Amino acid sequence: MPEFTKWPSFPFEGDIRVKQIDDPVEVEPSRKGEDSADCVACAAPDEAYIWVSDRWRVRAMDQPSGLPMVLILESRSHLDLGDLPNLLAAELGVMTVRLERAVRSLDGVARVHVNRWGDGSAHLHMWFLARPYGRLQLRGTFLSLWDAILPPIPEMQWRENLALVAAWLAEFGGRPLAEPPHIQWQAPSSFSADGDTDTEIGAGTGTTRESDSNGTSAPTPAEPISSVAALEEPDDEAAATQAASASPDPAGDATPTNA
Repeated sequence: MPEFTKWPSFPFEGDIRVKQIDDPVEVEPSRKGEDSADCVACAAPDEAYIWVSDRWRVRAMDQPSGLPMVLILESRSHLDLGDLPNLLAAELGVMTVRLERAVRSLDGVARVHVNRWGDGSAHLHMWFLARPYGRLQLRGTFLSLWDAILPPIPEMQWRENLALVAAWLAEFGGRPLAEPPHIQWQAPSSFSADGDTDTEIGAGTGTTRESDSNGTSAPTPAEPISSVAALEEPDDEAAATQAASASPDPAGDATPTNA
């Protein structure tokens, strides 16, 4: 077994077996959204983000996760990292530092991990993951795995954190779209023995849904991003299909780096 399985930060214990390494394919499959016409990031409206500007947008998960904050910085233009012109390349450095400071300003955040994989989606996106203060076991390269393992943080705290980061970024320009949580109460227009409707807060960054007496609900549709893996996991089915078509004899994730 590799040495990192003995690190205190390794999330798993017990019997572990290394997968068999597949033979390399002759032609790698296309990533999701290689064509801007099929790109989810290009098609997403500004309202799906917590902060936007003319050239950059910042997006959150569709629901709270185990870390205090997980955010994605995207270029508005359909470009990958190596395709950035000098202006956007210089701005990427500024935006990276600015967003790291915004996330690190939140209560209970010790460090902010900045990651870029790019194997799952073609549109440039940088990950910002907040490591909770005092959680020494979460230090290092496995933070994105711990995010999916830890119980989600309270939704009210998550929404407040989103609004704080958006407001912090807006101090330097752009437009904040995340709002702090509102007081959840209703003043009825009339009193009755059996109420017909109630309102509950949805799981997304600003989604509400109304439930009637028969228990049905109509949630506002949104493009979900539930975890790092949801966006970064390559399409194995597409890879297998393309590999099979490229060669009659079939002979394939990435290690995160922190900045």
